[in-house]
Amino acid sequence: QVQLVESGGGLVQPGGSLRLSCAASGSIFSINAMGWYRQAPEKQRELVARIRNGRTPNYLDSVKGRFTISRDNAKNTVYLQMNSLKPEDTAVYYCNADITNRRFGIESEYWGQGTQVTVSS
Repeated sequence: QVQLVESGGGLVQPGGSLRLSCAASGSIFSINAMGWYRQAPEKQRELVARIRNGRTPNYLDSVKGRFTISRDNAKNTVYLQMNSLKPEDTAVYYCNADITNRRFGIESEYWGQGTQVTVSS
């Protein structure tokens, strides 16, 4: 019904930049919120950034000033611009969306498959 497809992950040196993209498609009536989570080895998944309709974006404290989340509503796409990357940013990044299904009118959370971000010299 609904799927999220991520792209933009990869290997980057400390201080470098990456931009992640996540496009939602399928039986979508509306998207209430979209965001990015990450999970490092032996760590729990944590919220990195999230943007909700009519709200100021939320950021993990450690990425404030370095990461910027944005959304293109016409394309059902969310982006995460990551600058000044640090080794501790290394993780699998997952796209998340709060979507109302067009067919059933049910609001549910959806997850992307994850994309690896590795920050290393």
